[in-house]
Amino acid sequence: MNKHLSLLAILGLFATAALAQPTNDGYLFDTRDNVVKSGFDLCWRTTRWTPAMAIEECDADLVKKEEAKKPIMAAPITKVAPTPTVQKMTLSADALFDFNKAVLRHEGKAKLDDLAAKVNDLNVEVIIAVGHADRIGSDAYNQKLSEKRATAVKNYLVSKNIDANRIHTEGKGEKQPVTKPGQCKGKMSKKLIACLQPDRRVEIEVIGTTKP
Repeated sequence: MNKHLSLLAILGLFATAALAQPTNDGYLFDTRDNVVKSGFDLCWRTTRWTPAMAIEECDADLVKKEEAKKPIMAAPITKVAPTPTVQKMTLSADALFDFNKAVLRHEGKAKLDDLAAKVNDLNVEVIIAVGHADRIGSDAYNQKLSEKRATAVKNYLVSKNIDANRIHTEGKGEKQPVTKPGQCKGKMSKKLIACLQPDRRVEIEVIGTTKP
């Protein structure tokens, strides 16, 4: 594998979940009336979502709170919601940053410029950026590094006129490696760093509807 750590992959996955008329306007539903969820098992909320629309499957704590209040009837749905578009990308962290750093490289900015151009063609519901790290270093250090990298991605996308409130960031540290146990052995070396490169990544998921 190239030790200069180039882009792993860019996956464009377009989900065509044509929506029927849902009973709850606060979430996206598929044609079988199931809540549409992200790759991180989060329910997709629409821009019309309010705590009063919370459902047990997605927001159990909010449901309990709302049950103690006077019931609020959701307005009847009169139109079919637009078909959602989902885009998933996995970017090599080392294509975005220097090794062990969280400052965007010029090449990394170019990759995010391409993403921002695509995002600006959508009415964005939410963007999730999840940072990952390899196992080199302590758990705590890698957790912080993965969070900083996800935040750096968010800040750059915000600078490209993407609403900060639409971007959610997470850091998974070294908890979700791509490499298999025992695949990369030996002490700290250039060979080990290169072998663990797939684990250093930022996963980005975008959901929205195409602008008319």
